[in-house]
Parts: sequence; C-alpha cells; structure tokens
Amino acid sequence: MRALTWQGREHVSVETVPDPRIQEPTDAVVRVTSTAICGSDLHLYSTLGMFLEPGDVLGHESMGVVEEVGADVTHIRPGDRVVIPFGIACGRCWMCERGTYSQCETTQVRAQDKGAALFGYTTLYGQVPGGQAQYLRVPQAHFGPVPVPDDGGPDERYLYLSDVLPTAWQAVVYADVPAGGSVAVIGLGPIGQMAARIAAHRGASTVIGVDRVPERLAMARRHGVDVIDMSAVDDVAAAVRDRTGGRGADATIDAVGMEAHGSPLAAGAQRVAGLLPDAVARPMTEKIGIDRLAALLEAISAVRRGGTVSISGVYGGMVDPLPMMQMFDKGLTLRMGQANVRRWTDEILPLVADVTDPLGVLDLRTHRLPLEQAPEAYAMFQAKRDGCIKVVLDPAGASGAGG
Repeated sequence: MRALTWQGREHVSVETVPDPRIQEPTDAVVRVTSTAICGSDLHLYSTLGMFLEPGDVLGHESMGVVEEVGADVTHIRPGDRVVIPFGIACGRCWMCERGTYSQCETTQVRAQDKGAALFGYTTLYGQVPGGQAQYLRVPQAHFGPVPVPDDGGPDERYLYLSDVLPTAWQAVVYADVPAGGSVAVIGLGPIGQMAARIAAHRGASTVIGVDRVPERLAMARRHGVDVIDMSAVDDVAAAVRDRTGGRGADATIDAVGMEAHGSPLAAGAQRVAGLLPDAVARPMTEKIGIDRLAALLEAISAVRRGGTVSISGVYGGMVDPLPMMQMFDKGLTLRMGQANVRRWTDEILPLVADVTDPLGVLDLRTHRLPLEQAPEAYAMFQAKRDGCIKVVLDPAGASGAGG
C-alpha cells in the first residue's frame, strides 16, 4: 500500500510499505477513505524528529471502511463505515472505566513514562503506524472504532470525530464556561475554530477568537465569533478585557501549543535541538526541552481572576518557565491533556449527523488532496499558504494499493 512516511526534518514522502494485517484478536484492518493532517503533525514535521525513525507512517485522523476484524471484535464488521479515535484505548482497564481513555493502562507507553499509545506519533507514544495511508491496522478495535452512518454524506461530516471535535469539546468542557459566560480562544486553527463553535453551542454568550491569519479570522467571523486580530492590537489581554467588562474572560482556551508565534528564544532552542543527532537531542528534549509559550501566556493574562485556563494545544517541554506569581495571585484553575476521545463521541455524533450541521463541520476543510500530494500539503499547511486551515487527504486511487 501507499503511505505517508517521515524521512527527516521537514521531509516526508509517500512510499510503498507492507499492507497491515490482523495480529491480535482485538485488531481490525480499515481501508482509509479520508485522513487529515493535524496541527500536531507539524510538531513531528519540524520539531520532534528526534523521536521518529525514517519510514515511520504518520497520521492520526482517519476514517474508512472495515475490511477485516479479529475474533474478539464484535461491534463492527466488514463493510461498516467507522471513524478511528487517535488514542488507542482498551475500554476495560481502571483508567478507561473512569473515562480517562488517554491514560489507558493497557496501551500506556510505560517505557517512555507516557499515556496511551497514539497512531502515527513517535516512539514516545508507541510508534504505532499511522493513518495517512491506504489501510490502517487498528489495535483495540473491540472498543476504539466509532461506527458512523453510511448515509452517502461526505466523510468530512464524521472525520473530525477522530480528533478535532473531541479535542475541542473537551477543551470547552474543561474550560467550565458558566451559562451565559465568556470564553477567549487563543489560536483559530482547526481546534480553535471548533472550540469557539462548541462554546457557543453549549451556551457561552461571548466567544472571542484570537489569531493573526486573515483566513482563520474570516472563518471564525462566519460562525459568529468576535475576533481579535493580534497583529492589529498592542495588547491581546487588554483587548479581551475590553470585550468582557474589564475583568477578562471567564475562561480561556489555548488551542495553539508548543510552537506558538512570538516566542523567538524558545523557537531558536527548538531549531537547535532539531539539528542535533538524535542520541543527543532525545535526552536534551526530555530533560531540558522548552516550549514556545506565547499562546499560553496570553491565555493566562486574558482570563479573569478566579477563571479557568483550558489547554488543548500540545506541549512537550520539561522546564517551561511559567508566571506562577500571576497564576497563584489570580486564583486560576488549569485543566489540560490529550483528548479522551470515546468519552465525548456519543454526545457529538448526533450533532455531526444532523443535516443542519449545527457545528459547521462542513465549513472547516479548506483543501482535499490526493495522498500522493501529502508532502506538498504538509509544506503548505506549515506555511499557511493558499488560505490553508484544514487539509484532508484522499488515499483512493493511489498507486500500489493493497487488498
């Protein structure tokens, strides 16, 4: 089959790799019909290469049609249309019983002191082949795959159940926005776009979106978000306070993460680490790595006293300097973490199946390209060229298809 593989820093290529097969009774094999590029994939593209090996198959936002199932998989069968959550969870362990699927004790990557294994996301998270491919082996398929209606609608109606929607939903739940309250979303990439829409859907009366990219600001405006162009204001937090009675937002959501613009020193350190030999870069990143914190610092500054900061952007630093005096003095609550996807999918599925599209999921994807053009898509997404906000890859028709 054809699959998108990591080959080096900012170098990915589509290669022919072995077809996946059933290895355990709890496995399934899915023919991928759509697979998206996530903002966190860009961390692998440019920053976390020391935890990848050439040939690793990337991608963790996928859906498709079941081809084959193991003996212990009973809730799906060949021919079913399914979405694959990006985190791999068993649904049975102590953590899963409590809805904390991102910490599944069956797939936890204990050797790296990390939580549940993830598709296509480095040796830190199990080095499980990802879904930017024609076929995908799905471990723990007795629980993970989410069956969705085979209603003839576009994949994009359901695809984002794999990551974007549960991540954004959890970010809003963790933000604990009071009914009729206010929330400021820092970063209007795909997660930020959906978090803003979900916050409004769940009852926030004031939803503010902060970004600098014109196309992202325009998309948010289409969905009723009060946007702040950070390139046009001197002080983002002051602009948020101006819109929230002078106090700041009841909650803020950091939807950016470790590669925020406006953090030149940390950006330089990340670039240096990315150029070092892996044997040096890995321990350095694990012990003294730092993040670009501009988005998180804005979220801390823009939230009101006694408010909540919800972090959905991915971070990887170990010695990040945080303004603890400010955080303590303001009495802030922080919540964060990988999305517990299956905790939220049952609640979200009726909304995306609704033909009225209340969350606007059909207004997120800006580009749909063949899998063979994935390297160009990564470069375009990273550079934010051509109005790129969300890329979906189509594996159909790629040469070298398996069966």
